[in-house]
Amino acid sequence: MTNDQLNEAAMQIILHAGDCRELLGEAIDLILDEASVQDVEEKLHQAKKEIAKAHVLQTDMIQDSINDDELHTTLLFTHAQDTLMTINSEVNITMNMIRLYRKLEASR
Repeated sequence: MTNDQLNEAAMQIILHAGDCRELLGEAIDLILDEASVQDVEEKLHQAKKEIAKAHVLQTDMIQDSINDDELHTTLLFTHAQDTLMTINSEVNITMNMIRLYRKLEASR
């Protein structure tokens, strides 16, 4: 694996994770605008698909590195992994926040 291939994968991970973050924000905005549950769920579904794409890319890169005799990494790939981990946590936090919001709304 070349550094160019690793950096290309890193950019794809960052883009998919960033798209996920954007979709999570849109889902929160929809809730605040009292949009339908279906619209919110669709945004969350899209967000999860984006973070899954980023995760698959990361996994592919890690598996490819297992077959290499030398360890290859770049600063950009390290940044991509950090971004993926952070946004994956945001997915979990957002899902819990939405669940809590809905529970509070239902108890009114």
